[in-house]
Amino acid sequence: MIRLTVIPREDTKLYNLLSAKEVALRKKHQGTLHRAGTRRAGTERWKHVAYTGRITLQRCIGGTLAAVVESNAPREEWQLLTSFVGFLDRNFRDHIASITICYER
Repeated sequence: MIRLTVIPREDTKLYNLLSAKEVALRKKHQGTLHRAGTRRAGTERWKHVAYTGRITLQRCIGGTLAAVVESNAPREEWQLLTSFVGFLDRNFRDHIASITICYER
């Protein structure tokens, strides 16, 4: 399991931006990360089209985004992590102050 904390720049609602971008890409039949399942208050799950596992996103205080990357094959979690961080960098670089990555056993 890999935990990420994404700190946005001031006055940025990163969770809302991510959700809107995913919807826009899905409408165009583009993108590799997509929402999976139903949304719960401030939490949603995303899946990758090629890699097994899931990314759970949670909206936190002050616009901070918490994410958990999990896979049934822990040795393949790096692929999901790389895809997600790349997605954040490509689309939201100007809105992000920092990303912290924590590896759990």
